[in-house]
Amino acid sequence: MALNLLSIPPSYHGLIIQRIPLKTGLVPAEPLKTLAPSKSKLNTIEAKRIMSVLDEAINKVELITLMSYLESHPEALEDALPENFVEAIREHLDIGQALVEKASILQRKQKELEKGEEAEEDWDQERLLSIELHKTNLWPLTHQFRDSTKTILRLLINEPQLTRLLHTQAPGRSPGAQCLLTSLVELRGFLFEKLLTSPMEVREKNQFIQDISRRSKRNQEIIDALQAELAEVLKNKEAEVEKENFVIQELKNHLHQVFKFSENSLLRTKQEAEKQQKVDYRASQARQAKTQQDILALRAQYHNLVMENREAEQALRKKKYKVETEIENWIQKYDMEMNEKQ
Repeated sequence: MALNLLSIPPSYHGLIIQRIPLKTGLVPAEPLKTLAPSKSKLNTIEAKRIMSVLDEAINKVELITLMSYLESHPEALEDALPENFVEAIREHLDIGQALVEKASILQRKQKELEKGEEAEEDWDQERLLSIELHKTNLWPLTHQFRDSTKTILRLLINEPQLTRLLHTQAPGRSPGAQCLLTSLVELRGFLFEKLLTSPMEVREKNQFIQDISRRSKRNQEIIDALQAELAEVLKNKEAEVEKENFVIQELKNHLHQVFKFSENSLLRTKQEAEKQQKVDYRASQARQAKTQQDILALRAQYHNLVMENREAEQALRKKKYKVETEIENWIQKYDMEMNEKQ
């Protein structure tokens, strides 16, 4: 039990100060509007006493958490504090330091014992006895630390000016202390709501919670049914998708085969066309050579015919000229004879 208490270091050891509000408003937790208590104030003396005790505890926790600044910086307010309060703070710090050191030694010995599980039994017994001895020595220090804390609290409560000075000078609380204080405030809100709730309201609240539970259970059953239906639909959808994927894959394979066959056919057709083109080209070259020879022969024949026709034309021209000359002479002769006869 002592180890559980001492496993958390005191508030003044390794403190991380944060700027947070020094006074926390004690606001009760806001209940559900449908379950809000009908009363807003406590009527019974027992309830008021319970809330008074809790408020006093929260006030003391606020003071204790603000004391962390004095514990970590005792010289800050040394001139402004009374001598008895300074001595109480110093004694509290000494006890806390001794308690932390012994707790650290105890924890280190426990870790050594856990690591050395394979050691000899006698050595383990000695370690266990040493640990039990340290636990026994811790109890007086724990009580002294608790008593010194109570003493400092008593001095603070009896001296309001010290409390005001502490609220003014302390920069803030550690995150852990603020979390504890917030939790206590939340606890006060829950307890305040609980004390405001009458037995009839408790029964109504329980009935409301049961209705909500039944409704939630029914909704959960509907959700489970819908989820099962959705799973079945998804399963069928996945089967359809898988089937369609199989068909698509088959079509892709078929398309690939057709494409491959088309490529082979195109290549074969191209090769045959090239071969036929070569054959046609050779035949064309042969025909072109033969045609060229025919052209040359025809040109020679044409030239010969032109020459022959030219000679015949020349002879006919000469004959024509001779005939024309004779006709002209005959005409002239005829004209002269006619003139003579006239």
